[in-house]
Amino acid sequence: MKSLLTDEAYQEIKGRIEQLSENSERGWGKMTVGQMVWHCQYPLKLAITNKPNTSKGNWFVKTFFKKSLYNDKAWRKNLPTAPQLKTREDKDFKIEHDVLKTLVNDFYAVRDREDWYPHPAFGTFTKEQWGQMQYKHLDHHLTQFGV
Repeated sequence: MKSLLTDEAYQEIKGRIEQLSENSERGWGKMTVGQMVWHCQYPLKLAITNKPNTSKGNWFVKTFFKKSLYNDKAWRKNLPTAPQLKTREDKDFKIEHDVLKTLVNDFYAVRDREDWYPHPAFGTFTKEQWGQMQYKHLDHHLTQFGV
């Protein structure tokens, strides 16, 4: 599985993000391209800030979905989205696109960090799993918009 913590995957994702435009059309789902680049920011922010987490998360989610975050199997289309990662508002593509690019760079910049706090919903991840999860999430949504 590719990891956003490796130079090859980082460069790939940066290039694919650059291919997005305000006119990029989704292949599935309901999000606009502006909403999608906004949506992709939260998991990166969570990892970059690396704050302690006291949440116990959801046992079902941890048990049945966690491994799919970092394995080689592609996610199916139209998976449910956590409420905090949804928006009904239009998002300014140019602004959100710039923020996403900055966050991808910021995530890659912490690649040498060894201590990673648990994810609030999924619990403990290794450094490698954090990188794989970030790559897989971005890959899923970039594929959704044809890049």
